[in-house]
Amino acid sequence: MRDPARILVVDDVADNVEILRMRLESLGYEVVVAEDGEQALAVTREALPDLILLDIMMPKIDGLEVVRRLKADATLPFIPVILVTAKASQKDVVAGLDAGGDDYLTKPIDHGALIARVRAMLRIKALHDQVETQRGELATRVGEQVEELERVGRLRRFLAPQLAQAIISAGDEKMLENHRREIVAMFCDLRGFTSFSETAEPEDIMALLAEYHGAIGPLIRKYEGTLDRFTGDGMLVFFNDPLPCPDAPDRAARLALEMRDAVAVLSLGWNRRGHRLGFGIGMAQGYATLGRIGFEDRFDYTAIGAVVNLAARLCAEAADGQVLVSGRLAAAAEGVAEVDDLGERELRGMARPVPIANLRKLKGGS
Repeated sequence: MRDPARILVVDDVADNVEILRMRLESLGYEVVVAEDGEQALAVTREALPDLILLDIMMPKIDGLEVVRRLKADATLPFIPVILVTAKASQKDVVAGLDAGGDDYLTKPIDHGALIARVRAMLRIKALHDQVETQRGELATRVGEQVEELERVGRLRRFLAPQLAQAIISAGDEKMLENHRREIVAMFCDLRGFTSFSETAEPEDIMALLAEYHGAIGPLIRKYEGTLDRFTGDGMLVFFNDPLPCPDAPDRAARLALEMRDAVAVLSLGWNRRGHRLGFGIGMAQGYATLGRIGFEDRFDYTAIGAVVNLAARLCAEAADGQVLVSGRLAAAAEGVAEVDDLGERELRGMARPVPIANLRKLKGGS
């Protein structure tokens, strides 16, 4: 509400208007006037007063019809109306309040009653405006929070939650645009899954995948790996992007060995159910192009490059329980893991033999 408050006085008798104007202006209020109902409607829409003192008995449109139209106009803010009438019967008062009036005064107007009712209605107006302002601010905050939750939800499809939150907190998704960076890429899948899925019941396949993903998913989150995609039993995880981590080879090595051990435990139960499944991992270190792909309602964050292809080939080459790594990654991870050098091997899709190694166990571990 503005300060000073603006009050519209509506009466077809000039002397009445002048008396009210003098009294209200002496109290510090701004006063605008209208001489009849039609003019009252026009002035209200133009001046947007904080309070209206409205005479009931007027030519053209009486006060009751004016207040009905004002209260029905959704484009107008809340404006309290004090009906002014020369009639003091209970029926007239009820008719005025039922039409939408908020209070009433009878003529001749008592100065004390005028002051009290005007102040009371302006307090109500101020409180109403405050509530509307707070509601608008709340709606804005809720909208912003919903948008943020949607952005976090989208990001969490391929990022560890803490990384997604870091991007949201920074308020900038430019790091998800196409760029080139050195990463550690990891492919893993279940040995024998294709044969298993050809003969097993769909419910058994889904149950097994739920156990498998439930075991390794929290490990990926633990080491803050970026999950590129699921392809049934296979998945691609990479490190050092979109947020850099200086110990990417160490994290990848620890994750791979924990994943291998976790799936080995699951395999015991699978074997008892007649499912002969193994687990292999391939990892490589090198440069890739990374970025967001897809369309507005569905996108993924992926890595493309020779390092990803090499990790996939190593995964395909790995036997059950093996973690095959490129020679470069083996050298980078030797501080945390014991590595068996396997020499050079020819891999499908690779132009020349590739030095590889088997990541056996963490140093100081089993």
